[in-house]
Amino acid sequence: MVHSAYDCLELVPNFNGKIEAIESYGSKLLLSCSDGSLRIYAPETNSSDRSKPYVLEKNYAGFAKKPVVSMEVVESRELLLSLSESIAFHRLSNLETIAVITKAKGANVFCWDDRRGFLCFGRQKRVCIFRHDGGRGFVEVKEFGVPDVVKSISWCGENICLGFRREYVILNASNGALSEVFTSGRLAPPLVVPLPSGELLLGKENIGVFVDQNGKLIPEGRICWSEAPLEVVIQKPYAIALLPRFVEIRSLRQPYPLIQTIVLRNVRHLCQSSNSVILALDNSIQGLFPVPLGAQIVQLTASGNFEEALSLCKLLPPEDSSLRAAKEGSIHMRYAHYLFDNGSYEEAMEHFLSAQVDITYVLSLYPSIVLPKTTVVHEPEKLDIERDASYLSSVSDDMEPSPSDENAALESKKTNHNMLMALIKYLQKKRGYFVEKATSEGTEEVVLDAVGDNFASYNRFRKANKGRGIVSVSSGAREMASILDTALLQALLLTGQSSAALELLRELYKCKSLHRQALELLHKLVEESRSSQSEITQRFKPEDIVEYLKPLCGTDPILVLEFSMLVLESCPSQTIELFLSGNIPADMVNSYLKQHSPNMQARYLELMLAMNENAISGNLQNEMVNIYLSEVLEWHADLDAQQNWDEKTFTPTRKKLLSALEGISEYNPGALLKRLPQEALYEERALLLGKMNQHELALSLYVHKLHVPELALSYCDRVYSHQPSLKSSSNIYLLLMQIYLNPRKTTASFEMRIANLLSPQSTSISRASATSIKSKGGRGTKKIAEIEGAEGTKVSLSSTDSSRSDEDTDENEGGSTIMLDEVLDLLSRRWDRINGAQALKLLPRETKLQDLLSFLGPLLRKSSEMYRNCSVIRSLRQSENLQVKDELYSQRKGVVKITSDSTCSMCRKKIGTSVFAVYPNGSTLVHFVCFKDSQNMKAVTKGSQLRKR
Repeated sequence: MVHSAYDCLELVPNFNGKIEAIESYGSKLLLSCSDGSLRIYAPETNSSDRSKPYVLEKNYAGFAKKPVVSMEVVESRELLLSLSESIAFHRLSNLETIAVITKAKGANVFCWDDRRGFLCFGRQKRVCIFRHDGGRGFVEVKEFGVPDVVKSISWCGENICLGFRREYVILNASNGALSEVFTSGRLAPPLVVPLPSGELLLGKENIGVFVDQNGKLIPEGRICWSEAPLEVVIQKPYAIALLPRFVEIRSLRQPYPLIQTIVLRNVRHLCQSSNSVILALDNSIQGLFPVPLGAQIVQLTASGNFEEALSLCKLLPPEDSSLRAAKEGSIHMRYAHYLFDNGSYEEAMEHFLSAQVDITYVLSLYPSIVLPKTTVVHEPEKLDIERDASYLSSVSDDMEPSPSDENAALESKKTNHNMLMALIKYLQKKRGYFVEKATSEGTEEVVLDAVGDNFASYNRFRKANKGRGIVSVSSGAREMASILDTALLQALLLTGQSSAALELLRELYKCKSLHRQALELLHKLVEESRSSQSEITQRFKPEDIVEYLKPLCGTDPILVLEFSMLVLESCPSQTIELFLSGNIPADMVNSYLKQHSPNMQARYLELMLAMNENAISGNLQNEMVNIYLSEVLEWHADLDAQQNWDEKTFTPTRKKLLSALEGISEYNPGALLKRLPQEALYEERALLLGKMNQHELALSLYVHKLHVPELALSYCDRVYSHQPSLKSSSNIYLLLMQIYLNPRKTTASFEMRIANLLSPQSTSISRASATSIKSKGGRGTKKIAEIEGAEGTKVSLSSTDSSRSDEDTDENEGGSTIMLDEVLDLLSRRWDRINGAQALKLLPRETKLQDLLSFLGPLLRKSSEMYRNCSVIRSLRQSENLQVKDELYSQRKGVVKITSDSTCSMCRKKIGTSVFAVYPNGSTLVHFVCFKDSQNMKAVTKGSQLRKR
């Protein structure tokens, strides 16, 4: 037995007769005897002593011809239902029979739905439903057939639960559909017990199973009785079961523990009264009266059943709210200490939280947490518990590991960690309340001076917590919030949660914008972590500084740049990502990197460009290209000094330079071209010349300096794809043909033309022309581009004789020979982009027609196809023109017949020989004068409307 929930008192001693059924009505007992009589017992008048026996108030002999086997009181309707030969209804005042349901003759069980006034009973293999009409009559509603005789029955919402000998089923009261729940036990009869919540408790041997109104199992466990119960009565918060040898009381709260066992022999029936449970024995009536909740709570608390005691506290009446709060606080306090002693630290903190104990009292249980010296411990008020100083000493001893026993030390360290984790959760839950209260006070916010010292010298955390006072803290919520934050910060550090400690530290400094102090402290910790062996400092990494800086990017970018330089070398990717994600102006970051970390400048600009090309200005693009070029020039100078330079060698930086020169458009090509050496870096020079629209010089480099025709062809493709509609884009291929066919001419003045291009006068002219081109748009830009293309191809578009004479002259001078194979390859691969007539003019006389098949073949096929298509289009247009003319002629052939009966549609007068007009529908005729007048009226009306607007 856990505690005494009920007191058993004898109500009716030495009862003569055999009790068949028992029911209660107020303080009265209704006893049905085997001789058919009904006896009413009541306590003595003006007697408040429950120990005194009940007295017989009235005896109704011959109440029924046969013994009444079941009764139910309906207080809302002042009725008594009795089951004997049939089901009868009686008035409670005088037990007058007002109705007998003859169809219920032979019924063995019944149940009543008080909300709707429905009666359901089982008779043989039939189930009948009747409705009370409010007076003396009952109306039959439904009757259903069932597969077996009903042994137990109860309403469950709109349905009915039936207990057969072998199973439980749910009967739909609307259509009679049956749904099986589960099988019943073989040894015990079926038992259906309704619960106040509307659910059901179904018996299966010694197990009570909870189901909902639809018969579905409720996953809240099940009651396991000591034996199979004969009857069960529900009186919250307990379930009382009649077992063969005793009465068992169990809690209705999981896991449904045993509360009390009452040993009584020969108990026949159970009945629930208003404030007790009535037991009918063979020769007496016993009553189970609940012990007052306050007394039960005291018993449970003393025996250590805190959960049960707390559940009983919730049942205290609302008028005892102060008593309830006091008892709950006392129980939570004792339960918290009990759990703390047994290692359930998180659960203990939950109960400390519920007890609303002062945080300093909880912190006093942790010797490893150092509080400010002025802090005093707030001891809770008298809680009716026995606690003394030996408890704290035992906790301290448990937390100090024995150095001689490694296993004990490891276990103690684990226990200490669990204790601190529980404390962290407790403080985090309390923190919101204290912060809100401290903010509402409106006083100056306090930041602990000891925070920095606690970080710098962590060894002080290991000192014992000595010299704490016993006087209550009288300061405001600001001081309590500071104590809480200090303890929380220490606990986070002791458990290795550096990120959470940083978050808390950031919030503490945020109140006065002390970010610089916080970052200096964090940087100091990071530096100490590289050299110190402390468990605390080793947990700090440079990434923590980056995380701290993220929220400051929008408010203090200078501070972010200053402290990011401290970790840029150790974690470059995260730092640059900080700049990108923080939306710090790129020019500001670039200038700061150029001054403090030049080696990271190019990487930052690369990531910016990859993220968004429009986000990086032209100056930054030009600076990035200059950085690449400087590195390449240094590399070239080193190799040239060693005489190991190879034009076809590419380092990663040179590849980046070539990619930037080709993909970026906002740099200054003239300035970069001046920095290039004369006899090296030809590919870079070609790209820069291309940006300056010096296509002939760029192609000459690819062909005669690099000797890579593929690069020259790729260059032409880029120019063509950039503006395929312009004439100059298609002429680029003719320019390449001229370079192939006149190699001597293109290389003779190569150096001189580049020198002239880089002269100051040429540079100013090119800038002026570029500015004028940019200032104009639309058709003007297109015309300028066409003129530039014409200038580039002026020589190539000259007469055939002149080109050939130049060629002959070059050959006679003994220069380089023409590159006819490359020309033929170009014509065969880009025949669709080259003007065939102009290309044929450039070819020498000795060119064989057979070599031009790959060029002329597809070109002629395309020309023929275009000619056929144009012919078809011309024929279609002629045919369409003829169709339109035919339609016009047919419309002009319209005939209108004017008779003597033809009238004007406007004035309704005959037309006669007057001039008339015909509307397009061909049937509406009007006088021409009427038509003119109508047109004038429309014009006048439209003009007046416009003037009104």
